[in-house]
Amino acid sequence: MLTLEKFEEASECVKKVINRTKLVYSEYFSATSGNKVYLKPENMQYTGAYKVRGAYYKISTLSKEDRAKGLITASAGNHAQGVAYAAKIYGAKATIVMPTTTPLIKVNRTKSYGAEVVLYGNVYDDACAYALKLAEETGATFIHPFDDEQVATGQGTIAMEIFKDLPTVDIILVPIGGGGLATGVSTLAKMLNPNVKVIGVEPAGANCLQESLKQGKVVSLPTVDTIADGTAVKTPGSTIFPYLQKNIDDIITIDDRELIVAFLDMMENHKMVVENSGLLTVAALNHLDCKGKKVVSVLSGGNMDVITISSVVQHGLIQRGRIFTVSVRLPDRPGELVNVANVIAEHRGNVVRLDHNQFVSINRNSAVELQITMEAFGHEHKKEIIQALEDKGYHPKIEDPKSVY
Repeated sequence: MLTLEKFEEASECVKKVINRTKLVYSEYFSATSGNKVYLKPENMQYTGAYKVRGAYYKISTLSKEDRAKGLITASAGNHAQGVAYAAKIYGAKATIVMPTTTPLIKVNRTKSYGAEVVLYGNVYDDACAYALKLAEETGATFIHPFDDEQVATGQGTIAMEIFKDLPTVDIILVPIGGGGLATGVSTLAKMLNPNVKVIGVEPAGANCLQESLKQGKVVSLPTVDTIADGTAVKTPGSTIFPYLQKNIDDIITIDDRELIVAFLDMMENHKMVVENSGLLTVAALNHLDCKGKKVVSVLSGGNMDVITISSVVQHGLIQRGRIFTVSVRLPDRPGELVNVANVIAEHRGNVVRLDHNQFVSINRNSAVELQITMEAFGHEHKKEIIQALEDKGYHPKIEDPKSVY
């Protein structure tokens, strides 16, 4: 059972391995949402995510004999690092099974703590099934990433810290993959103040808990499809499901496009790298049907590889109208390129890329295609530039921007 005594014990235990991530008040997200928004930056943990809390507490409760057998787990990345780090502290051997789609930074960081990494399957559920098989074959002690009461208790220490920093919190937004974090946070939050609302946030393409709560039992999604790899889980935990049924007040689902712009907002306004799963609670702020409440968004992790960051930033700029591409047709004669450039310059557009295709037509006097990728201040500025080109007779056509990084 998850008890207040166990939560207090876990809170003292994890102090040995965590950074005390104090709440950060966000003027930007408060202004855009109409609520008083505080961020719980678990992306600032040494291992880059909250998962070290549950992993370390769970391993601390094991006997020396169980630790000596070796530890094994499955993870999309963050729990892997938590177990690997905790195992290193206890001098235990750790084997981590990770999906083949796991970002390289998570694989390498896990290995850096001395763990053996096995890549298997396309999603967490495949990796977990294989890890359980290995545990049975080798006799190693399996550490479940979420469907374990002690792991959930360790994750719930986040709620203890939230209440110490903000005793009058009204709403806690918590990301959900398998449900371990949500179980710990919601259960302890309700113990400390039954009036606090705890809202779970899932990717729209991996809403396994939402579907399970609708049916009143644990169900598995046939597939998952989301850029939030840390919460790409088909089936929520069965052991912890009763706690979620009792303590989660609502579920919000988030489309991947919302995560992309949330990443851009977080980078520009808080200078923090937060992975897509951690941004679920930030994107959810725009879905709340309340104003003036004290809301805490749990940022669950920040383990994101540079290639993914580059892609997300570019797509975010495109969605915000900050990067766009137009094509225009113009006669192939001297001075035409300068004329187009002058129109853009007069309206404060900044050219990023220019592609000049003289072979789009066999009649070069009739038409040469010019593709221009440029920066703007947003959608209104973008419309202004396009209208200026239209007024000059260039008839611009919007194109999909090519990579600019």
